[in-house]
Amino acid sequence: MLPNLMKTVEMREPGRPEVLQTGQRNLPDVRDGEVLIRVSAAGVNGPDLVQRRGHYPPPKGASDLLGLEVSGEIVAKGDAVGGWSVGDHLCALTNGGGYAEYVAVDASHCLPIPDSVSETDAAGLCETYFTVWSNLFFDQTVTAGDLLLVHGGAGGIGSTAIQLGKALGLRVFTTCANADDCAYVAGLGAERAINFHDEDFVDVVRGAGGANLILDIIGGDYVARNIKAASPDARIVQLAFNAGSKVEINLMPIMLKRLVYTGSTLRSRPENFKSEVAADLRARVWPLFADGQLAAQTHHVFPFEQAAQAHEMMEKATHRGKILLSPRS
Repeated sequence: MLPNLMKTVEMREPGRPEVLQTGQRNLPDVRDGEVLIRVSAAGVNGPDLVQRRGHYPPPKGASDLLGLEVSGEIVAKGDAVGGWSVGDHLCALTNGGGYAEYVAVDASHCLPIPDSVSETDAAGLCETYFTVWSNLFFDQTVTAGDLLLVHGGAGGIGSTAIQLGKALGLRVFTTCANADDCAYVAGLGAERAINFHDEDFVDVVRGAGGANLILDIIGGDYVARNIKAASPDARIVQLAFNAGSKVEINLMPIMLKRLVYTGSTLRSRPENFKSEVAADLRARVWPLFADGQLAAQTHHVFPFEQAAQAHEMMEKATHRGKILLSPRS
């Protein structure tokens, strides 16, 4: 028997992490094609921080609660749901609402918990794997031996990109903030960890022949520097801009090198696109967990009551891998 009310993490108003507090709501309705998940844990991601600050409103029809990925157990399902049963344990990409004891999710955006991954740790998989896979590898041709440059390698997006790049036979270079982060990413499979306080990644990457693929979450002056570090015919993917989104660049090198500079946000992509990515992940990526090529990277699990502390840690960027929230203290 399901309860009438559930615990949530609410925003009193847009602002700093301390605006987050626990609350209560009715359980969400379950529509056709959806499953209702009793949440074991929810991932904390960059878009959550942006939404908390008031700059990333949820799409029409989505929950106003934060939380873009969860793990847990199916406790109910709507009509037209195939392949899943009540009692199944899974992880899922949500369209919001993950910071709650229960969340309704499109069944085609759910994935089984990979072999060797705990149910709690699985909460940190979907947002980063959907994001990295859809932007770097889904419907793209990559060649073993190409050089992938990943900025912010120790975070959730970075640690995912490093592992995937290594598993696909790429040479992975990555930027980090300190020696401990450099050691961490080397353990994930990075060939070269660049402490950006001590070295210029442009010089390092160009010395290795240039990057064929660049994943950037920094923006700001990294945009022009990425163009310098790129090899001819390279692809540069912008997923965030922690150092700013407004920059001035010289377009001539883009033309001369025939570069592709692109980017996207996952939440606004069509639902059927996310379903296609989920199916591709299940077929091509999830098996890599079983043979040890991929592993969940959980830094810390906070209870809902400490959501503000989780966001503070995320903003300080002192974590390695994923930060999670659990409804259970």
